[in-house]
Parts: sequence; structure tokens; C-alpha cells
Amino acid sequence: MKKFFILIILFFIAIFTQSVFAEDIFKISAANFDTSNSMIVINIQDETTTPVLEDIKLIKLENRAYFDIPSSILVIPKQDWIFNTKGINEIKINQFTTNPDVVRVVIYHDDDYNPDNLKFLRIKNNIIVKLKNSEWEDQYFHKTYRDEHSSSSDFYEYLNVEMPVFYQKTETITDKIQEAFNTIEPNRVKKDLKLNTKYYINQISPSTNGILINGFGAVTLERPMVLQNPLRIVYDIPNTLVNKEIRNTEHKLNETDTVKIGQFEVNKARIVITTPNVSKYIPIYSEDNQSILIANIDKLNHTSLYTNTSDMISYNTEKTNAQTSSMILSFNHPVVHGIQRQNSNLEIYLYNVARYNEDAFTTAYKNTYFSTSKIDLMQPVGMKLSIPIEPDTLVNTYLGADSKTLKFQITEPKRTRPPKQPVSNKTVVIDPGHGGTDVGAIRGDITEKSITLDVSKRVKNILEKKGYKVEMTRETDKSVSLQDRVAFSEEKHPDIFISIHVNSSEKPEITGIETHYYRQESLSLAQTVHASLASNIKSKNRGLFKSKFYVINHTTAPAILIEIGFISNAGERAELISDKRKQATAKAIAEGVENYFKH
Repeated sequence: MKKFFILIILFFIAIFTQSVFAEDIFKISAANFDTSNSMIVINIQDETTTPVLEDIKLIKLENRAYFDIPSSILVIPKQDWIFNTKGINEIKINQFTTNPDVVRVVIYHDDDYNPDNLKFLRIKNNIIVKLKNSEWEDQYFHKTYRDEHSSSSDFYEYLNVEMPVFYQKTETITDKIQEAFNTIEPNRVKKDLKLNTKYYINQISPSTNGILINGFGAVTLERPMVLQNPLRIVYDIPNTLVNKEIRNTEHKLNETDTVKIGQFEVNKARIVITTPNVSKYIPIYSEDNQSILIANIDKLNHTSLYTNTSDMISYNTEKTNAQTSSMILSFNHPVVHGIQRQNSNLEIYLYNVARYNEDAFTTAYKNTYFSTSKIDLMQPVGMKLSIPIEPDTLVNTYLGADSKTLKFQITEPKRTRPPKQPVSNKTVVIDPGHGGTDVGAIRGDITEKSITLDVSKRVKNILEKKGYKVEMTRETDKSVSLQDRVAFSEEKHPDIFISIHVNSSEKPEITGIETHYYRQESLSLAQTVHASLASNIKSKNRGLFKSKFYVINHTTAPAILIEIGFISNAGERAELISDKRKQATAKAIAEGVENYFKH
């Protein structure tokens, strides 16, 4: 009888144990390789009460390393990814055992690859494996705003990968999220992957005072651009994919304002608000940084943005180098904030912040870059923080993962001479590329030197009518050395220097516009002029490049070099010699110059 009771007890223990295991099985529902960040994203259904893989134990062997995910089953086919790049050669994800249930991830690598470069992060029940030491900033801070319109972190790696099918498309919201990872097609295929996973815009909600953007990931906004005819403000969101269903539809906000969102580049979204009140719109970040409201500040009832107030409780500063300083503010509850980047001021609206210690704030930033910053109270709740800056200062802002810390990073330009005092009439030096015996790029009887001179004269004509003083390094077909061009500019002490060129390539299919800069104080000019060109010229936007061309490296004034198109492409060559394209290019450059001095 005693043995019988023991058997009954053991039976119930076994049944209970099985039920516990049944509740705690992790289902791996998707696996993606993100080339933009060189990482594996393993999605695990978040239905359990216990966290997956509390500690990841990496086993390092010759030419490979692996880790196991216990109590887990693969509900997708096993994965076998073969790469054609150095470092990582192959990744396998399979059901290693079924009793117990263990999924194993094996990473095969070159002899000289250091598996210690593998980094692990768990977000809820998703496992992220970082494969190499690319730009992965402090995991606590996420960049919410940047002055730069291009960054090394935006250049996505093109990679050929052989992969099996693991996912069938349906119409659920989860599937739409997966589309942001460029879901593969049925059957084993070889394809080029280029994934943009930092932010996926799923929905937009227009209202009378602005537009609410909802998405997944973490959003970063670039410095807005103001364009003319019609007057509009443009916000670009890098590393972002827009749901195809909401692209390129214009929404009416009110009697005067409209908004449109589109996929401007493969890795960049663009929001365009057409309005006579461009200076009134500012971006406002939600507490979790998943959504953003771009609103007219005059029409905003900011008390509707939050449910709980917060206090500013900590004031710190950080000096990265001689040019870069940061203000770091901490709060006792998540903060809702808006950012307005003006030419000589950075304004931060802290909508739900009720209290701060004025003496502590003043003491913390005394004798620092932020000593002239001030805080004004708003009604009924909130504060406005104003940080004076110079026009060519580089600004980045960050939000902590718990939304309780804000960081404002300011990078001052290196200066070779004191800045010029403001003058009523700005001076612009235009440098038509090549000339005389130096014909530049050539196709038949069409030469770069003649196109650049014609366009430069048109730019001069437009700017002079607007009141600018314009000097040209050459106004005829003559040879001018690079050194003489720089000497000419230095003699004139211009506010900006613009060199105009025509591009050429051995590949005749290539087209597009490029803008080059070298020194940081030239970045804002490059961004503004290039934005105008990209918006007004129907040619491929090839982006900004930091390049050490002689004339933009040695001139003292902010300097850029523009490649206005490719003479080597037959179609673009025909456009480049037409009056229509020349005039449109000159008008776009002049508009960019005016925007640069206005904002």
C-alpha cells in the first residue's frame, strides 16, 4: 500500500512538472539578420511569466561559437545563413534537442575573428546578438535629434546571403512589422539584403494642430529644412521605413496647412508640411519614444500631452573633447519634451516638468558652455530651456531608455580665425570648376568647364538680384589653379564659398547630384544647399560626402563643392546642357544659399 501511494505521488509530481514546462516553453517565431546594424534579431513570443535566457553562455570553439536557448522550440524552419563577407561566414539556428527542448545558435567565423566581439541584449523576450563593433551607442541613450543630414551610421551594408524560407506573409500587424525587416520569399534564395530596422512608421493621424506619427523602434529626427514655392517645412527621419499604405497621401490639417509622408530614400522617411507658419511647427516626443507629434506650437494644448508631472532632480555636464560638451538633466518621472533648433538658440520644451532647483541648475553649469542657458516657466505646467548656440554648431539630443534623462550634446566648430561680424549684404564666392586648358570631364564636344561657367553665372545673377555680393573665381574660359582659387576667396573674405562641378563615371548608367564638404563648419551649408537641389532637380539624390577636395579644405569660409549631374550618362548629359536644367540648378543653389542665411 505504501508503494502504491509513493507511485501516486510521483505520478502527480510528473504531471505537475510537465505542466510547468508546458507553461514555460519559449516559442521562437522569427529570426532576422539586420545588415544595417550587423546583428541577429531572434523574436520569441512574449507569453511566459519567466524571462528567456537570463544569462547567455557563449561557448567558443575553433572557427565557431554557439549558445543555447533552453526550454525553447523553433516554430519556424531551421535557419542556415551563408555570408560572403569577412568575419562571419555562416549562422545556423536549429532545434538542437527536443527532450529537453533546446534551440542552438551557431556562428561560424574566420580564424582572425574575435568571438568576444559578440554582444548580447535582451529586449523583453527578444534576443539581439551584435556581431561586430559597429556604432552601437550607449544602450541607455537613444539619439532623438541631430543636425546632420547624413551620418556614417546611415550607410547600410550590402550583403549577399543565402537563406531558407521561414515566414509566410499574412495581413496581421505583426506581419507588417516583419516587413520592416525585408521578409524573404519562399524557397531557398540568394539575395542582397539591406535592412532598415531602427524605426518603422505604421500609422499617421492628422489633426488641426499637427500630425501624430506612430511606429515601432526608436525615432530620430534631422534638422528641419524650409523650402519655397510653396512654403513648406521638411522633416527627415533616417533609418526609417514607412508603411506602404500611408505613403504619399496628402492630408489637410486646417484651412492653410497640409501634410504628406513618404519614403524619401530607401532608408529615410520624409514629412512635408506645407504651411505659411513654418516657424511654428516643432516635434514633440512621447515618453516611450515610439511616437512623435509635429505640432503648431501656437495651437497646442500641451496639458493633453501627459497624465503625470515630473520634477527635474539632477544636473550634470560632460566634456567629451575641446569642442564637445553635454548638458545632462534627470527627472523623477518620464518626461514629454519638444525640440526647436533655431539658428542661434536651442529651445527645449519640457511640457510635464513642474519643478526644478534654480540654484542647483545655475551652480552646475557655471563656467561651462551652458553658463548662459536659462529656464522659463510655462503655464499652467512646464518649462522652456534655452541654450544659446552659434549657427554652425552641431547639435545632437538624446533620451534615456526610461525617458527620465535628457542629454543635449553641443559640438562647436574649429575656427582658424574669429568669426566675421554680421553684415547687411552677404558675400558669396562662386567657383566654376575647371576652365581654359583644363576642360574637366568631356563627352564629344560637351565639356564640364562650359557647363559649370554657365550655371555659375546664372547663380550669380539670381543672388545679386536678391542683394548678395557675388564674386567669381573666373568669369571667362580661362585657366585658374586651385591655389589661385583659394587665394581669391581668402582675399574677398566671403561668408560662404561654393564650387560647381559636373561628375563623370566609367559606368554610364550612373546619374545624380552630390554635395561635398570637409570641415564641420561647412556641414550646415552643405545640408541646406543639397536639400534644395534634391527637392528641385529630378535626378538621383546621391547624398552628402565628406571629401578633402583642395578648394573646400583650404578656404577659411564655410565651403562646399557641388556635383550637379553626370556628363557620362547620355540622358543626364542632354539635360545638363539644356537651359531648363541649368536654370533649375542655379535657382536651387540660390534657394539653398538663402535658406542657409535665414535659418
